[in-house]
Amino acid sequence: MSPTRFASEHRWIYWGAIAILLGLVITGLIRYSGFKRTQESSRKADQLSQELVRAGYSAPDKDTVERLLGTDGGQVCESPGNALKKALYRIDQLSNGATGPGSRPVIADTKAVEAERIVLQVYCPDQVPAFDQAVEDLKTDDTVRR
Repeated sequence: MSPTRFASEHRWIYWGAIAILLGLVITGLIRYSGFKRTQESSRKADQLSQELVRAGYSAPDKDTVERLLGTDGGQVCESPGNALKKALYRIDQLSNGATGPGSRPVIADTKAVEAERIVLQVYCPDQVPAFDQAVEDLKTDDTVRR
């Protein structure tokens, strides 16, 4: 059996694979763009924006907040006092930006911790005490010139 004869006899396999792949792509696009904003997510995004502006931050993009936090706060509210998150927060957000042995912890700006607390107050107020307990030993100060 020659390779061209084999390919022509099993052409239906290629067309079937293409049809399935095309169907999966279309389904994925529909599901991805099919996010429906609820009134609750819109209300919470507005509330977060107002709270952040009141605290002296710039207002975030409402669509982005709705997609990221939804109605339940997403990853932000998923055990904010977790030891791994606490360690990653200290390593990534509260360091001098160097890598390797040059990386040193810094005194964090008070507003950096305050912003996450505001998000928790809006989306999952029951998690605020756990967050406060997790960051109570952080040394913060007004380190950013405004």
